[in-house]
Amino acid sequence: MIRNLVFDLGGVVIDIDRENAVRCFEEAGVADAETYLDPFEQRGIFGDLEAGRITAEDFRRELSLMCGKELTMEQCLHGWKGYFAGHPQGNLDTLLRLQEQGFRMILLSNTNPFMMSWARSSEFDGRGNGLDHYFDALYLSYLCKVMKPAPAIFEMMLHGEGIDPRETLFIDDSPHNTAAAERLGMHTYCPARADEWQHRIDALIAQY
Repeated sequence: MIRNLVFDLGGVVIDIDRENAVRCFEEAGVADAETYLDPFEQRGIFGDLEAGRITAEDFRRELSLMCGKELTMEQCLHGWKGYFAGHPQGNLDTLLRLQEQGFRMILLSNTNPFMMSWARSSEFDGRGNGLDHYFDALYLSYLCKVMKPAPAIFEMMLHGEGIDPRETLFIDDSPHNTAAAERLGMHTYCPARADEWQHRIDALIAQY
């Protein structure tokens, strides 16, 4: 029986637009932004930020050096927020419904302090609520100091929550991440679009 639901953020809870994020960072002066930005796992200082190896201020300083000009924290935030392409209709309402039904709701995301400064604020959903309103626990790569698909972040989540992987459904748009979760005994679903899982979640829960 499924008792725990674990969700990725980008490509699952929210729509993402990598091309727009690339444009936003290029506008800030990052000439080769496309080589660093990925839908699933970032590279260079972008990856270092999401893995918690550098701080937000370290990132701002290093990005400024790359661009040859001083960038502000707000410009860095604008670049990262370029990934956000909206909330699929019904996703947030479905999360609340599942929470009300008694499922343990967990977010497990490769992310960074810039995105979370927005996503955990009252600006996130347009209703005055941040991510914490929709989840019981958040496991964020930059705080955990490890990124999916490394087994350590999944193990940290399972141990931290004290949950049985056999009672856990993990939803992520990266096949590498779902494969890693399966190796630890979790059930998984890899949606092709962020608006897809909300229509299948009840059947998936019943299936397991």
